[in-house]
Amino acid sequence: MPGPRKRSVTIRGHRTSFSLEAPFHDELERLARLRGLTAAALIAEIDAARPRDTNLSSALRVYVLEALKQEASRQS
Repeated sequence: MPGPRKRSVTIRGHRTSFSLEAPFHDELERLARLRGLTAAALIAEIDAARPRDTNLSSALRVYVLEALKQEASRQS
């Protein structure tokens, strides 16, 4: 599996970057679509809610993991 890919996004008027592996990025985009958001809007929400001592890439991975766990628990 390829490693993380660096991506850039504009959040509240400033550019920032994060690194995610393709499966995490794909899930993030899917989750955004399910909520009727752009990926950038979802990333901005996650960024605003994350603890300041957590980097954005980690916060995005944890968000995806938690969302997948919630989906799995609803299916069981």
